[in-house]
Amino acid sequence: MRTVFIGVGVLLCVAAQLRAGDADILIADFEGDDYGAWKTTGEAFGKGPARGTLPHQMPVSGFLGKGLVNSFFSGDGTTGTLTSPAFKIERKFINFLIGGGEHPGQTCIALLVDDKTVRTATGPNDRPGGTEALDWHSWDVAEFAGKMAVIQIVDQATGGWGHINVDHIVQGDQKKQANPPVAAEREIVIERPYLHLPVKNGAPQVRMRFEVEGKIVREFTIELATAEPDFLVCSDVTAFKGKTLKVSAKLPGGPKPLEAIVQADDAPGAATLYKEKLRPQFHFSPRIGWTNDPNGMVYHKGEYHLYFQHNPYGWKWGNMHWGHAVSPDLVHWKELPVAIYPFRFDDWVFSGSAVVDKDNTAGFKKGDEDVIVAAYTSTGRGEAIVYSNDRGRTFSEYDGNPVVKHGGRDPKLIWYALLKHWVMAVYDEHEGKRWIAFHTSPDLKSWKLESRIEGFFECPEIFELPVDGDKAKTRWVVYAADGQYAVGTFDGKTFTTEAAKRRFHYGNCFYASQTFNNIPESDGRRIQIAWGQIATPGMPFNQCMLFPVELTLRTTGEGLRLCAVPAREIEKLRAKEHALKDAAVKDGEAVVSSAAGELLDIQAEFELGDAKEFGVAVRGATVAYDVAKGQLRCQKCSGPLPADQGKVRLRILVDRTSIEVFGNDGLLYMPVGSIQPEDNRRVEVFAKGGSAKLTALQVYELRSVWEAEK
Repeated sequence: MRTVFIGVGVLLCVAAQLRAGDADILIADFEGDDYGAWKTTGEAFGKGPARGTLPHQMPVSGFLGKGLVNSFFSGDGTTGTLTSPAFKIERKFINFLIGGGEHPGQTCIALLVDDKTVRTATGPNDRPGGTEALDWHSWDVAEFAGKMAVIQIVDQATGGWGHINVDHIVQGDQKKQANPPVAAEREIVIERPYLHLPVKNGAPQVRMRFEVEGKIVREFTIELATAEPDFLVCSDVTAFKGKTLKVSAKLPGGPKPLEAIVQADDAPGAATLYKEKLRPQFHFSPRIGWTNDPNGMVYHKGEYHLYFQHNPYGWKWGNMHWGHAVSPDLVHWKELPVAIYPFRFDDWVFSGSAVVDKDNTAGFKKGDEDVIVAAYTSTGRGEAIVYSNDRGRTFSEYDGNPVVKHGGRDPKLIWYALLKHWVMAVYDEHEGKRWIAFHTSPDLKSWKLESRIEGFFECPEIFELPVDGDKAKTRWVVYAADGQYAVGTFDGKTFTTEAAKRRFHYGNCFYASQTFNNIPESDGRRIQIAWGQIATPGMPFNQCMLFPVELTLRTTGEGLRLCAVPAREIEKLRAKEHALKDAAVKDGEAVVSSAAGELLDIQAEFELGDAKEFGVAVRGATVAYDVAKGQLRCQKCSGPLPADQGKVRLRILVDRTSIEVFGNDGLLYMPVGSIQPEDNRRVEVFAKGGSAKLTALQVYELRSVWEAEK
């Protein structure tokens, strides 16, 4: 009888003598809830195996079962080790799946015999880009037959790709190998605007290259379908019309998938575009592919420009470009071609901002058109500047890039009029801490570090707001991706905090918001859009933007508060109105509205009675106010909302994949990702444990913004 490991810390007794070649011996499959007999140090490996992809990580693929070792726990900044119990080497090879960072000795798996490292391996990635796919690796361990050994998985790296993924460690007499990729290429004479490429979610990521006249013009990763695709993505090849485009990739199984690439006059599925089952109907989402952070938000010549983090080639995060959409009114968006492509394959276009250089301080102006200048994080270089002389449609690279090089990302540009210079607020990792760093420049090209403020993580924002609408009394606001904000003063170089950070929202899908630059003084609003972290499974697009909100600073009993209400342009979508006034709402006797819309804008005002709870039930979701706690909740989200002179006012926007709740004129903001049931379009007002008075209810059925986008 012998004992072998079949899982993490799980032993199996096998009542038979195993001879070499009889069977593989499974050392660990990481399917348990914890690591069992494996020992951890540090924080990188968490309390147990990961269930696939971790928060803010590129999609992880190639592992077996549901679990794996993934040291991206809390990001690349954590470190640690994971060490196995001792085992006997009884086969010629040790095989395992591995991915992650290529940092020898720092992100690696090692075999120790007699307390000495005798074999080691790392993941394949040593720079931005890459893939989180795991692949087989094998050690020939025949020389150690019969000896006791230990496996140690190590993460001691804290920078980019500072993590390792490992799964399914087995002893065997054969090497385990994936199908070796085969170099394949195809030449296409470009006659139409688009190339359609087939995608299969979960297929192996392949690196595809487009070349024209011997020059690489596009390079990206794609889950290329080898059989029936889940959907088609497209690449705009208008610029190469009449030329021969060479498409090349290393493909498992050979070149056949390249034959499925076709030319077309429009984006895939043009006939049904914006009519998909989970397509948000008044929130922006890309035609195809992934989106996350809003970028480069600027108003110019009657257009709101919304650039955004975008993977045009897949449903998942990756291949970061700047997508682009414009709108005359913040609700009707027209998606334009990709605005900024990666500088090179391993140098993605991360988040940033844009300004209108009205005085041509950078000297980029050609002709009569004011220049839009954008700053973004070039992942392989630093903070880069690009500029557009065609109203933001295309951008040219500044020869002096990067203009700022540091341990951070996501530059936000503003013009500080009093000192007549530009300010760049940028996330900065400095001395092991997280900061917003403030740089200044007279010309957007040469920058000087002025100061830092600690405690903010990525996607910084800074702007000035009047207090209670008084333009003679203003304060500055800074925040980062999670929306937690600080109020204070800013002299163009240094931000001085006047109060501790406050929570801005109480939802489950808000991240990385940005506000528009260059909104005319005659408008005077500060308008924000955030990334709506809401997955749309089964669709050719993924994620959306939350609805634009207008920000104000209000004085409350607890100090200044940043408040949000829906941008007034939502009124352009209103169709049928349903109204009700002065209705008693009793326990168990719901007040049912005549509204029955899919898309809704609801306004309700309640007077407190003796009810313990009251609110609005809309399309199966409940927005409820707990009187004793002074708390509002929707789905699993909740937040504080003191009654205002005995009243509670609610504003609720309902789309196919979201419910955005605003309490007491924006004092509480709660965006909730929630896919609504198709067959429930009811709106009703309720009370529990007593009665409340509904002083006013207005329900507007809304039109889709995509009706003209066909």
